[in-house]
Amino acid sequence: MSATGKRRRPALRFRRLQAWLLALVVVIVDQASKLWAMDHLASGVVQPFLPGLLQLRRVANTGAAFSLLSGNTALLGLVSALAALGVTAWLVLRPPTGLWLSLGAGFLLGGTLGNGLDRWRLGWVVDFLEFVPIHFPIFNLADVAINLAVLCFLIDLLRPQAASDA
Repeated sequence: MSATGKRRRPALRFRRLQAWLLALVVVIVDQASKLWAMDHLASGVVQPFLPGLLQLRRVANTGAAFSLLSGNTALLGLVSALAALGVTAWLVLRPPTGLWLSLGAGFLLGGTLGNGLDRWRLGWVVDFLEFVPIHFPIFNLADVAINLAVLCFLIDLLRPQAASDA
């Protein structure tokens, strides 16, 4: 093995660990926030949070993003499981080499598991965050993590590639 290969191995382990830890934090914070919402928010009742920006309204979402495929919990549960398995396989077999890919993988795995756990356990996803100034679907922290994953992947895709990234 070359000296470059030996130097890259600890960096790959770090990126993999970074992604696993971020996913764990996302799942814990997401599930804790949903438990709080279930205990403290009446279903469908609006509660101001950040006036003029964000309010709380708990709903049971049987669909995916923007309520797509509503009522197809089994199919969406399977998609969640396959996505989580795919990201897990990526992390195990070929860990991300850069910061943005590592963050994206962690956010994606955590968000997918967070919503997947709801689907498998409850048969629906707990959504409770709602923007006030614009009509936007009600969402949760797992959804935020999945969107952050997309942003991280875009940043990685659009940033100039260093010679060492090859």
